[in-house]
Amino acid sequence: MNPYLDKLQPYPFQKLAKLFGAVTADTAYSPISLHIGEPKHPTPQFIKDALSKGLDGLASYPTTVGSEALRNAIANWLQQRYDIPAPDARTQVLPVNGSREALFAFAQAVIDRSKLNPVVVCPNPFYQIYEGAALLGGAMPHFLNTLPEDDYALNFAQLSEVVWQRTQLIYVCSPGNPNGRVMPLAEWQTLFEMSDRYGFVIAADECYSEIYFDEDKPLGALQAARQLGRGDYKNLVVFSSLSKRSNVPGLRSGFVAGDAAVLEKFALYRTYHGCAMNPAVQAATIAAWNDEAHVVENRRLYAAKFELAIRELCPILPVRKPDAGFYLWVQTPIADTAYAQQLYRDYNVSVLPGSFLAREAHGINPGANFIRLALVAGLAETQEAVRRIAEFTNKLN
Repeated sequence: MNPYLDKLQPYPFQKLAKLFGAVTADTAYSPISLHIGEPKHPTPQFIKDALSKGLDGLASYPTTVGSEALRNAIANWLQQRYDIPAPDARTQVLPVNGSREALFAFAQAVIDRSKLNPVVVCPNPFYQIYEGAALLGGAMPHFLNTLPEDDYALNFAQLSEVVWQRTQLIYVCSPGNPNGRVMPLAEWQTLFEMSDRYGFVIAADECYSEIYFDEDKPLGALQAARQLGRGDYKNLVVFSSLSKRSNVPGLRSGFVAGDAAVLEKFALYRTYHGCAMNPAVQAATIAAWNDEAHVVENRRLYAAKFELAIRELCPILPVRKPDAGFYLWVQTPIADTAYAQQLYRDYNVSVLPGSFLAREAHGINPGANFIRLALVAGLAETQEAVRRIAEFTNKLN
């Protein structure tokens, strides 16, 4: 067996199941799940219709690069969303089966194991796929702690010159999971300059980009590159998904876009990996990227839940609205694991301890004493969950 498999840690939800297994939830309360970022809003009917109308495509093998119509739909969406020239649909856009599989596979294509001790840099806390992709690619993950006192910015000085010289890939997430922070232009500029200096590739995870709360759309990586005169997107690849934007997590549909030279190699890897998108899924994907009305309604639903949650929790917990995304990242009055376990035991509400999303780095676990609340349920269920959390926390206090 691949010896790198032994380096993988249990997934956060496995840790949570073990934590909750030590107690019994009070069945006087109906269970409410806020621990996993799985969208619960209804899938728009027009996407379902496009999927069913595309079923005749199942009679043909799909190509790795997808249909021309699909790549054009993605390129046109990028142009309209980020106010940039449409990327070359032939060389700068590639459909993928959701951002998760692509984020993992990308490291396998990028990492050069012939070089001594390759490094992949990740934010901390982070989406665990980044770490697993690095380890199974034969690289060592190194972490940049994102801390509230730094407004969750990437502090590049946390890693030594020696580490940066060995870095081949960095994962960044904007809007961030779990803190919801959007990277500003100045931070992108620093990151691009470091990529030029050390030669590493940037994987920009933007799966939460379409859940925001005002008219200021979150800055995207391609948009930042354009504003900084980097029209070739050198060493930059963006990962996006329909799961959160269009409430279709089961569709497994997303795309990567950016540096044509990097994507050419990634497409070669994917040809052997066998990751072509189902033709019916391609049809539904085209319909989804071509419509914005359902995304506006999706944002309205999330905004209402955030307004409710922050209003009710603010008097008792240090909560603030994130820049974007559907998570609340909340500091706890007791250890995060104890808080999550006792909340589940006493009120049958599941939240994710922040320490499960992070690693010990630079002397601390930056997720410790935080919990992540995924506001993915309906408004009424969210209201009930918030009421229980407030009651539980008041008892602690």
